[in-house]
Amino acid sequence: MKQRSEYRVGDITAKPGVYIFRDELRQVIYVGKAKSLRKRLSSYFQPSRQRTVDPKLRSLINSIAWFETHEVRTENEAMLLESQLIKKYAPRYNVVLRDDKRYLLVKLDVDKPFPRLTLARLRKDDGCKYYGPFPHAGVLRQVLDFLTQHFGLRSCSPERPGVDDHKHCLNDVVRFCKAPCLEKVTEEEYRLQIESLMQVLEGKTSGIATVLEERMRSQAEAMRFEKAAQLRDMIDNIQTVFGARNRTFSQRTLEVPAGMDAVVALQKALDLADLPTTIECFDNSNLQGASAVSSMVCFKNGVPAKADYRHYRVKTVVGANDFATMTEMVDRRYSRLLGEEKELPQLVVIDGGLGQLHAAYEALVKLELDGLPIIGLAKRNEEIFTIFSSEPIILERHDPALRLVQAMRDEAHRFAITFHRSLRRNRILNSLLDEISGIGEKRKKQILTAFGSVRNLRRHDSAELAKRVPGIGPRLAETIMSQIKRSEPKK
Repeated sequence: MKQRSEYRVGDITAKPGVYIFRDELRQVIYVGKAKSLRKRLSSYFQPSRQRTVDPKLRSLINSIAWFETHEVRTENEAMLLESQLIKKYAPRYNVVLRDDKRYLLVKLDVDKPFPRLTLARLRKDDGCKYYGPFPHAGVLRQVLDFLTQHFGLRSCSPERPGVDDHKHCLNDVVRFCKAPCLEKVTEEEYRLQIESLMQVLEGKTSGIATVLEERMRSQAEAMRFEKAAQLRDMIDNIQTVFGARNRTFSQRTLEVPAGMDAVVALQKALDLADLPTTIECFDNSNLQGASAVSSMVCFKNGVPAKADYRHYRVKTVVGANDFATMTEMVDRRYSRLLGEEKELPQLVVIDGGLGQLHAAYEALVKLELDGLPIIGLAKRNEEIFTIFSSEPIILERHDPALRLVQAMRDEAHRFAITFHRSLRRNRILNSLLDEISGIGEKRKKQILTAFGSVRNLRRHDSAELAKRVPGIGPRLAETIMSQIKRSEPKK
């Protein structure tokens, strides 16, 4: 940030970006975007400008005491960043985007048995995955329609569609939908399609682009040029909406800013004796009652310390018991740190309300760590709970302390869900061995011990299988590999 008197045209980049104007009290009064920051700022700071502009713009120019610029890579990135900053600061001179108009988000409720793609304008704390925002609404809608058809997803609204819903649906008639309403696909098979879709939504578009390019060439060779052109346009649209550069930017700009300012704010908000430079946050993932796992993420100096992240598979808890699971995870984490004589964090954050918080605190008391500060963040109203009171601490929505805790909670949730999906995917693949004649439980364990998973087994041939696993001869090895290769999804 610089004072207006420090403005020099040569110091400003000619690349796209966003600029922020502040008054003498350093309050944000205007946020704008520009294809060229140098040209745009020059239009404000030319001395002759004030004599020719309308009164409103003249008032803005006269109020500028400080300015700052944020360079980005494309105009689209500038549009997104401008929108976010206007929502954050609500500058009084911004009119166009102060009516709460928001770019579209892609919403995917991964906890539903058969998720479907929907659009939203607000990112809610409802457990759904959100992607975006995306400035090109028309192109986005076209791409989502295509992806729904390409992956065979349902577009109907019932949470668990049945035969009656199918009577009013045309998707299966034209062979777009995998028709879970008619039980043509299992939840696990449908889930694999969702996970492939999420790869695209996260910017990994090379795979689907390759498939579409092959189709485009086939259509062109068959003289169906109109269809080939449609496929070419869809490739461009997918890259425009979900291309790696756009997705990387949106994830980066939506990431909650942390840093030491937020750490200091959190210390004050919680009245902590020590500055919480190291904070650890726990989250449980128990999707649809199976494969209960937990995650622990660590932030140091307000930013993620990914080398210190940890996954946990629940060992002692039977069934879906979130409280008991939280007790187990906290006990395992800090028992190990104490046993290895490693440094403890200055603050522990639990994803949940008073129930989860007291379950975690029970583990700390058992370890004689009841003096270690611990809080819980309840999702419904973003309330912070402590063990000392049933009344929550309520922070302002834009308070950096709250945003830091939210960032940790969201990161812990993402980390747990990612681990959970990996386990489930391997379980589905490993179950293929049960369908092969001649493979009992003992041989299945031997194969998985030798190769780790069916996914790794696919990378080898029958000779390697027979070599590594005692009791499996060449003929059985050939049978196993034949069926494993046959079940491999088409690329």
